[in-house]
Amino acid sequence: MRLFVFGYGFSARALARRLRPQGWDVAATFRRPEAGAALAADGVTALPLGDRDAIAEALAGTQALLVTAPPGPEGCPALQVLVPALARAGAFPDWTGYLSTTGVYGDRRGGWVFETSRLAAQSVEGARRVGAERDWLEVGRGMGLTVTVFRLPGIYGPGRSAFDRLRAGQARRIVAPGQVFSRIHVDDLATGLEASIAAPRAGGIYNLCDDEPAPNPDVVAYAAGLLGLPVPQEIPLAEAGLGPQAMRFYAESKRISNARAKAELGWRPAYPTYREGLRAILAAGG
Repeated sequence: MRLFVFGYGFSARALARRLRPQGWDVAATFRRPEAGAALAADGVTALPLGDRDAIAEALAGTQALLVTAPPGPEGCPALQVLVPALARAGAFPDWTGYLSTTGVYGDRRGGWVFETSRLAAQSVEGARRVGAERDWLEVGRGMGLTVTVFRLPGIYGPGRSAFDRLRAGQARRIVAPGQVFSRIHVDDLATGLEASIAAPRAGGIYNLCDDEPAPNPDVVAYAAGLLGLPVPQEIPLAEAGLGPQAMRFYAESKRISNARAKAELGWRPAYPTYREGLRAILAAGG
């Protein structure tokens, strides 16, 4: 069995860690030579983006295809590489997963959001994700690919959590009244993807997130308590001096439902709130 990744990073690495002990081979594309060396060091078959023959050959023996790269002004970069390569390979994976973002929903003033909710992206990045989702689902229908879309909130895990910001002296408890957002531990993301690979669904769309949306100050305060560090003072949003992108983030507030993933995939987050997730990171030495 082979997992082919376009955009091998934090999320794909977590999935590879789960699949490799089960006998899966992992291949991934890269642009820069140093990235190729890092892939090889991680036990991943590294394929340069310019080598279309090697990519087509690898895809011919692929059962699961994961796309994580963000779209740019011209759409999803993976489409331009993978669609011709898949046609050339003449064999399609059993499962194709596209990682999107809950940013496609825009601001819901703290309300609950489901996969059937209207898409109302309020940022350029969110609007591009809407377009990339549409393009991948259309390609799936046109080519007979089993494409599944995953809408993800903030992803955290070892090396990428409130602990790291606190230790670096960069954690801030920014208060935006009424603002909450969902998150997911990277290992829960990996188990969600694994569950979908085991039960492919063409045109499927899933929110993968934990069970408790929460405001940023609560998470930082809890992490500081676990580390025995002083809890940073709250900073009103208007006084935080944030850039445009960060301000767009704090302008959106929503609670993401994971009910469909639970019902259809039998998936349950091992870390249903940030509290369990942070404690697990700390217990593992993170």
